[in-house]
Amino acid sequence: MRIGLVVQRFGEEVIGGAELHARWIAQHLAETHSVEVLTTCAVDYLTWENAYEPGETRVAGLPVRRFPVARRRTPEGFDELSSKVHFFDHSDDEERRWMEEHGPVTPGLIRHLETRGNDYDVLIFFSYRYWTTFHGLRVHPGKSILVPTAEQDNAVRLRIFRDLFPLPAALAFNSPEERELLMEVSGAAELPGEVVGVGIEDAPVVPPDEIRRRLDVLGDYVVYVGRIEREKGCARLFDEFARYVREQAPHLNLVLVGKAVLPVPVHVNFTHLGVLSETEKLSVVGASRLLVHPSPFESLSMALLEAWKMGRPALVNGRCSVLRGQVQRAGGGLYYGPYEEFAEALTWLLSHGREADTLGRSGRAYFERHYSWPVIMEKYERLLACASAS
Repeated sequence: MRIGLVVQRFGEEVIGGAELHARWIAQHLAETHSVEVLTTCAVDYLTWENAYEPGETRVAGLPVRRFPVARRRTPEGFDELSSKVHFFDHSDDEERRWMEEHGPVTPGLIRHLETRGNDYDVLIFFSYRYWTTFHGLRVHPGKSILVPTAEQDNAVRLRIFRDLFPLPAALAFNSPEERELLMEVSGAAELPGEVVGVGIEDAPVVPPDEIRRRLDVLGDYVVYVGRIEREKGCARLFDEFARYVREQAPHLNLVLVGKAVLPVPVHVNFTHLGVLSETEKLSVVGASRLLVHPSPFESLSMALLEAWKMGRPALVNGRCSVLRGQVQRAGGGLYYGPYEEFAEALTWLLSHGREADTLGRSGRAYFERHYSWPVIMEKYERLLACASAS
């Protein structure tokens, strides 16, 4: 089958959960299908500045066709407009202008879909909120699959998206909570598709003592994996963890893995390792006491899957329905609300090692049942059959 996979950014240098999700799905689909990635020339999602050359290239063996972004985003103007449409009364025209400012505005990609759309049997679009999906999905909706990666934030409730979610032949949801959310905001009694998610790539794992020595990580630690930014709950995590070690556990450390958009405070109990290889990342997670995930908005969380793949329990923000639901279904950790619950749950996990390990094993079993690559790709084959038959 000939598949065109549309995603806002694509490249081994690109950091982002949805983009990594798209890359791994593309690589696995390419084992049995002809896949071409259609994307922009941007690396930075804040400005959409063109960084790659337009045209045809290859990334990790995959054919990639890049289109230039027609306009840069100016954060100052975009932030003001975002505040207006997310928190105040506004018009439909302002929502449409928000989409143009949000970007990445890539008219060449849309023209390619219009003129060369018959080159593909199925089109797969990643992330509902970007210009490339908002306009691209409307060109050939009947043979399109949408991977929405929707979070329960204000953007998903904008009026301009109400008619988007019922358009594709099928949707690949990341969680039951995401499916329910999109049915609610679209007003649809049902949306075609399946809860699919994504697998986690295998990588050789380094023994705990060796990875601690290699990265100079000493003592017991909990680990955070992902982009370090306020929107992911990291500012709150910094405050609450600093309070916890001050009041209860002066020798416990917080190890952070990922790109820091929000500066990591200088603190004796904080260690920022930056962006690691897959081997190092999984090894650091495996050597931790547990994963902490403070984000209030997620559609899946690959970090949670990585923790369970490594048999580690998770402590997640219970205000995020997706994280709370995943932990409850898997029996793979605990969730918290206010600081007192965070401290109580963290203390219990640290002081009940055997029970915490049991939670980690339960999470691993859940991961293997639902997120192993054979399971994921079997679901994609059903979605492809649905879209190609429409």
